[in-house]
Amino acid sequence: GYDKVNQLRHVRFFGDIHGMVEHMRKHADIIRPKFEMVEDVFAKNLEGLGIGEWTKPNGGYFISFDTMPGCAKSVVAHCKKAGVKLTAAGATFPYHKDPDDKNIRIAPTYPTLDDLKTAANLFTLCVKLVSAEKILSTKTGEDIKELDEAKPEEVMAEAM
Repeated sequence: GYDKVNQLRHVRFFGDIHGMVEHMRKHADIIRPKFEMVEDVFAKNLEGLGIGEWTKPNGGYFISFDTMPGCAKSVVAHCKKAGVKLTAAGATFPYHKDPDDKNIRIAPTYPTLDDLKTAANLFTLCVKLVSAEKILSTKTGEDIKELDEAKPEEVMAEAM
């Protein structure tokens, strides 16, 4: 059945519902600046470009970011190459299968504010890069991903 010992620990720690609410306020005071900073970076770097949308949560521990369709996995991969570890693209979907490959769950609670600011700026740069590749690929019919994976000298040889 239920873990009565753990329930007792919670009752003793929080005392009552007011104790729990006060404890959660402390959590909010710690993580609110992180969410606000990520929102500021996203707005400054991406707002109005039409290449991404994100939630502005009022509570909770995640920001849900939607890239252009077909771009989420590539954004996560570019971030990983640059040293920023993100939750796998599509993690919010059953079996991690996002049919549009556009959702990324951002968890800004753990890093320091400085590290988070660097990561958020890098994330927005990757969103811009992958979105530009997608738009160019759509307009030119070229497979930009092949160019992205090729060695620079191979790309230059083909261009000449």
